[in-house]
Formats: sequence, C-alpha cells, structure tokens
Amino acid sequence: MAELGRWTRAMGTGLGTDTSWRAVVPPVHLSTNYVFDSPDSPGRYDYSRAGNPTRDLLAEALAELEGGATAVPVATGLAAVTLLVEAVVPVGGVVVCQHDCYGGTWRLLDHYTRNGRLSARFVDVNDADAFTDALEGASLVLVETPSNPLLRITDIRATAAAAHAVGALVAVDNTFCSPLLQRPLELGADLVLHSTTKFINGHSDVVGGVLIAREEDRGERLAWLANALGLTSSAFDAYLTLRGLRTLDARIRMHALGTEAVVEAALGHPAVAALHWPGLPTHPGHDLAARQQSGFGSLVSIDLSGGRPAVDRFLDGLPVFHLAESLGGVESLVCHPATMTHAGMSPEARATAGITDGLVRLSVGLESAEDLAAIIREALDRAEAPGRRLPSASPQ
Repeated sequence: MAELGRWTRAMGTGLGTDTSWRAVVPPVHLSTNYVFDSPDSPGRYDYSRAGNPTRDLLAEALAELEGGATAVPVATGLAAVTLLVEAVVPVGGVVVCQHDCYGGTWRLLDHYTRNGRLSARFVDVNDADAFTDALEGASLVLVETPSNPLLRITDIRATAAAAHAVGALVAVDNTFCSPLLQRPLELGADLVLHSTTKFINGHSDVVGGVLIAREEDRGERLAWLANALGLTSSAFDAYLTLRGLRTLDARIRMHALGTEAVVEAALGHPAVAALHWPGLPTHPGHDLAARQQSGFGSLVSIDLSGGRPAVDRFLDGLPVFHLAESLGGVESLVCHPATMTHAGMSPEARATAGITDGLVRLSVGLESAEDLAAIIREALDRAEAPGRRLPSASPQ
C-alpha cells in the first residue's frame, strides 16, 4: 500500500481507536484527574492541566500537519504568544515583531515592554535595512504572514536565515493560511503558532491556540511550561477543535471559490482606494506568496476611498457578512480593524502600519460565491454614493 499523505494521516487522528466501545469518533475525556496505581506511581495521565488524552490527539494532528516534533494546544491564540515569549525570551530580552501585526499581539508585547519584561521592536520586516538594524541583540523574531489586516507577505526563508545569523529564533503566526496553505517549519522557522479559533476549528464556537516546535527538546520545554503557567486548553475545546480540523481541506477549497468572486466584484470599483489580497498579480507580495504558499487565503481587505463615512455606508444594510471580530469560520464576516481588532494599538502604531479609518477586512465564508459577490458590489455602490441604500441581495 502506498504511504498515506500528511493530510490523510492528520485528519484521521484518533478515528477508530476506541478500545472500550469501538466508537469511530474518539470520545472526549472530560475527567480532571486520573487514578494512581500507588502514591508514587501515576499512569500516563494524572491531572488534566498537565496531560489529557483528547488534547493529545489534537496535538498529534497539528504537529503532523505542520511537520513539527510536538504541538502544545493552549487556551487562546494569545496564550500561544504568551507561552512563546515565556519560553524563548529572557528577562530584558528583545523581540522583533512586524509593525502591522495583529492588534492583540501588539498590545501584549507593548505591555511587556512598558513593564520592563522585554523590549519589543516593531519594524517593517520587508525593509531590509530596518530589519537588520532591529536584529541586534534579538532573542526572537515573530512573523505574521500574511499580516493582519493588510495581508503583507514576508519571506520566511530569508527572515529565518537573517535571524539565525544573529542567534535569534523565528516563530511564524500561520493563522491566516493554516498548515494546508503554508508550512513555515519547512521554510526555516523554529516555531509556528496559530489561533486555532480561526481556520483550524472553522466553526466560530471554540477559542484556542497552539504552539508547534520543530525540535523535540524545545517542544518538551513548551509542554512543561504550558502546564506550569496553566495555559493548556480544556478537553472539550480540544475535542471541538479536532472535530473542526477534519473538514479543513474541504473548507479551504470552498473559501477559495468565494474569495475569488468577492475580489473580482471589488476589483476596479470606484469606491475602492486599495484592494489587498495576495492573489492579485498587482499585490507587492504576490510572487513570494505564490512560492511559499499553496493558496492565497480567504482574507480580503478593502481600503475605501471615502474613509470612515464610506465604511458606515458599506455596512449599512449589509447582509450575510456579520460585523464581528475573528475570521476563518464557515460564515462570512466583516470588521473595521481601526475600531475592532486593532483598537488596542496606539493611533500612531496604526498609522505606521497603514491601518486607515477607511479599511474593512472581509473573512469570506462558505456561502454561495455568486451571492457574496453581489452583496459586495451593492455594498461598494453604497459606499461610493452617500445617501444611496440599495436593496439587500439576500436576507440577513
């Protein structure tokens, strides 16, 4: 029999392994504690914060998908960032992070900086001179590619080489691509993190994160520290995330169809000042994304030429696209980064990152591609014409 591929192995993790009742889907183990053979003889599991059979299945699947040695599922995406910092950056150390990162990451690293835990240097990693200058004394380089929300693309291989040359580790936030569209460890990264809330779970009903290590010894350190800090995910969250993961490949392919239709609807519209999607040949990172990704993702950001008033018109009466934070679910979402996902950044930091008051970010879901395209065309028509409200393309 031919060797099974990575996706087939990962999505089948735990299926058909139940030895009690021969259930196809592995049961969720909700017990917080486990019986010892004697006071000094625990079994494989003793307390669920330290280890849990359901969480271990999720870890196995995610490590398989990313090509890592170990994966540590934690409570949230920001818990993964916290674990990363605590495991890698010494007190007083330096973290280099791109200037247009997720607002929650910026807020956390800014908090650490203001309290003297570390020094965060936010820099345009695609500016070779600025990035090289920022590397001095760095312990960690944290990369988001594509970035949130402007979808800038960073060369992972080149960034890793530069960071390793000065002794820094490289971690890549792979949330926007998922392991099916990008595998940073194969491109030289040391660690990969995800908000599993997003594409990996894919159903907007569980919050979680994961940190994946290329090397076994570093992964063991992460697992120990996650237990010590109390960051590990619950069994039920792990169960839901593993359930969502099994449909990731099908969802990613459906997301792509809707995204292409939405981009085509927005391209060239007079209400659009800038359209950000790496699949466009005009995107500055298009060629790089084509090399290091196996798809362009389903996040699209539109900078409206009319600023915040145009955003309000765009959203007025908008059906199907729910105004909400998060992304990567089966449902389509729209958000206004300046007041929502990136509100935790200072106005100066948002300006430096290029996050304007006219920017909206779309997470394209699994609804009909034709409906989504029609909805976006009508919303852009409203954004262009003050006082014009068109009938909805479909009910809310």
